[in-house]
Amino acid sequence: MREWNYENEQWTKLPGYLKHLPLFTQHYDLTSLLVRFFWSLILKNWFYTFYIRLEVKGGDFSELYKNYKKLIIISNHASHLDAISIAGAIPRAHWMDLYMAAAKDYFFSNPFFTFFSQHCLGAIPIDRKDRKGEAVQLIITLLTQLDRMWLIIFPEGTRSKDGKIHDFKRGISIFAEKTGTPILFLYIDGNSRLWPKGAFFAKPGKLTVHIGPVQEPTSIEQVHKNYLAWVKTIDPSVLPDDMTEENEEAMEDFSTLQDWKHEDDTDDIKSDEPKTD
Repeated sequence: MREWNYENEQWTKLPGYLKHLPLFTQHYDLTSLLVRFFWSLILKNWFYTFYIRLEVKGGDFSELYKNYKKLIIISNHASHLDAISIAGAIPRAHWMDLYMAAAKDYFFSNPFFTFFSQHCLGAIPIDRKDRKGEAVQLIITLLTQLDRMWLIIFPEGTRSKDGKIHDFKRGISIFAEKTGTPILFLYIDGNSRLWPKGAFFAKPGKLTVHIGPVQEPTSIEQVHKNYLAWVKTIDPSVLPDDMTEENEEAMEDFSTLQDWKHEDDTDDIKSDEPKTD
């Protein structure tokens, strides 16, 4: 792994909104460490304790961290709560290895959002109008070069208006297949109820993060089918209205597989390479 060099071309030529990303070695300045620590206190010790009651079901993030150096974490996306809910569910000891693919036009739209996205979320800005594949290559570089990386991506690409799960963008499969990075399934229950798209702020209540199986890299069609099959066991009401017979059969087949449970996945760890959306 290359040594970090502040004078190298890579560093000096990066745009300002990318300079928080440690492309070759983990480097964090004191500002990032302090901001993220205080943010974790606000998020975990107040917001997700007293305002919203956050519960984690189906697995253990600390055990996953022991077994998987690199993961692409995917989840349903229906609320502004989603990214911070996943962060809130993951132990703060692992936060410095946690990143999020975030829409540049929203999360980096002003100085306040930019500071928050960089230092609190570890956000990687994705230009949704980029036709050169620069964001894709950046994520692949990070997944390839970093020793540890858990990357949060919402494969639908935007928040669901009706709370249902829609088609996945192909980026996650590109990242996973090019880098050999497994995909962790999460499902957030209660996000659209507490903070639906269009609402000014979240309502108090209960929110549950379900930890699902770890999927080895495969096509986006298969990832989508397998994800729906798993979510069906939790909340069938969020499945697409236009579910086809083929999808239904695929879900039945998937539900019989023995290797979809965490305990069976830990023997097949392949986490040295990355993918992007």
